[in-house]
Amino acid sequence: MSDVFIAGAGITRFGKRDESLQDLMAEAARKALADAEIERPEAIVVATMNPEEFVGEGNFASQIATYIGCARVPALRVETATSSGAAAIYSGFTALASGIYRSVLVVGGEKMTHLPTPRVSELISRSIDPVERAYGATMPALAALVTRSFMAERGVTLGEISLVAVKNHAHGARIPYAHFQESVSLEQVMASRIIADPLRIFHCCPISDGSAALVLTSERTPVRIAGIGHGADYLAIRYRETLSSFRATQVAAQAAFRMAGFGPQRVELAELHDAFAPFELISLEDLGLVTPGMAGRALQSGELTLGGRLPVNLSGGLKARGHPLSATGIAQVVELTWQLRGMAEGRQVDARVGLAQSIGGLATNNWVTLVERV
Repeated sequence: MSDVFIAGAGITRFGKRDESLQDLMAEAARKALADAEIERPEAIVVATMNPEEFVGEGNFASQIATYIGCARVPALRVETATSSGAAAIYSGFTALASGIYRSVLVVGGEKMTHLPTPRVSELISRSIDPVERAYGATMPALAALVTRSFMAERGVTLGEISLVAVKNHAHGARIPYAHFQESVSLEQVMASRIIADPLRIFHCCPISDGSAALVLTSERTPVRIAGIGHGADYLAIRYRETLSSFRATQVAAQAAFRMAGFGPQRVELAELHDAFAPFELISLEDLGLVTPGMAGRALQSGELTLGGRLPVNLSGGLKARGHPLSATGIAQVVELTWQLRGMAEGRQVDARVGLAQSIGGLATNNWVTLVERV
């Protein structure tokens, strides 16, 4: 298997954007190509979730290829719900590792803010089990069940969960492209309105527009994808063995670490999927980055903040950076790439190994990507 490197990274500002999805994805793609000093990749992988209903367009891989002047470059679209961006990285990685291509542009994005919030929530909730959905389940409602289970089994408090939002907003305040660029207090988080008990609105990520892109290559660069793994679980949570952890993350992490040839003790910074604040704490334990039952304490001690032992979500995470669904998995690796290159102005840490974890649906299709400075 050939090594795969990251040659270029690009991202748009996240938030409410007036531009079309095509414009946003073209902006990120062109930034990544310029960063890589590549005019035309050998292949393109596009990630977007249900553009047929979000923006009324189909055959989206060909649309984006044409839009950026690469109509004759082979292009395909991948989709694994909210982890589609990470799935696109995996697709590009495998094409390069197998020797089929030497350069692949990976670009993901979403345009959602033009739709009413109930409509967006309904479209996103289609990624959960249809039987559970028919009984009234929504993504926040199921996340609340997971939260209650995690709190009961691990002894985590709502205050500790709320500190995730406080930390990630503080990090996001340093990010010029973040959806939210202001800090929030613990009191604000705890007093915000309830979405699905015990989750408040400040425990939930926003609806965002935006795009992110990477150029992957077989040519040596300063940043290498050391390992990548994919894990899955039942679509219906009623069939799962536990609600307090995500099997799909655990399996993906095992595969990524096995490929990389090292364990979680080598990870020095992480970008985790905090679509709901408790998911960050659950993921820390699932990944082996924190001892089970100790995630809340690690957060309270400052270990997970800028300057701590293991900074998590220096980009602001989904909570503050924003969550344009299919852009997220790629945006996480963009941040890690900038960190390993020494280009993360205002939030730079000294690290050689970073980890990105992306959750698809309610932890049905999860991915773990390890990047290393070489």
